[in-house]
Amino acid sequence: MDSKLTLKLNENVIERAKNYASSKKVSLSRLIENYLDSITREQNDDFEISPFVKSISSGKSVPVDLDWKALRDDYIENLDKKHQ
Repeated sequence: MDSKLTLKLNENVIERAKNYASSKKVSLSRLIENYLDSITREQNDDFEISPFVKSISSGKSVPVDLDWKALRDDYIENLDKKHQ
């Protein structure tokens, strides 16, 4: 259900926001709604995504005992060699 909201904002901010919304082909109301929705959603950044969940998103299986630090170090070493 949509409700009406009245805001008092600086004219310059309003004009820039209208131009931005227009360039993105979205209404100013939708732009503000999306912004407010994104900043007010409950987000729990206190957890780590498990290898299983990561594998689902990529379609590849990830070994449970994968040494991420060693993998990263190998990657950095290869980049160093490549860009010498």
